[in-house]
Amino acid sequence: MFKILVANGVNLDLLGTRPQQFYGERSLKDLETFLSQAVTQSFASQVELSFFQSNDEARYLEFLGQNWDGALLNPGAWTHTSLALADRLEALQLPFVEVHLSHLAKRESWRQASYSSKHSIGVVYGFGFDSYLLGLHGIVRHLLARERI
Repeated sequence: MFKILVANGVNLDLLGTRPQQFYGERSLKDLETFLSQAVTQSFASQVELSFFQSNDEARYLEFLGQNWDGALLNPGAWTHTSLALADRLEALQLPFVEVHLSHLAKRESWRQASYSSKHSIGVVYGFGFDSYLLGLHGIVRHLLARERI
């Protein structure tokens, strides 16, 4: 069974109250329920999800260092600002998919750069909650392929 972390960063606890044109109307709890149901339907005995959200970058970085097989990461604004996050991801060599709800290429220019994505196995953005679902399929397929080697 793969232990996959779903780690949401700064301000993602405010889902449902943030600008809906970018982040939608649903809450972080709704996202967790959505992903839990998807795992049950698609990967029942293969995947165990753990959810984490923090507005404290140090806590977020520490949590990444626990024993995970892979991760879905939405660092929020740290994506575009945190060299510490990029350095930690490079050092941990944790396989992860970077996910974002909004279409970053259509946002402000500073949101179009990611310090963390170059350490990812892939990036999915612009599909709302489905970005996480697509990322989940990507990380599971990656882990299965790596297991066969």
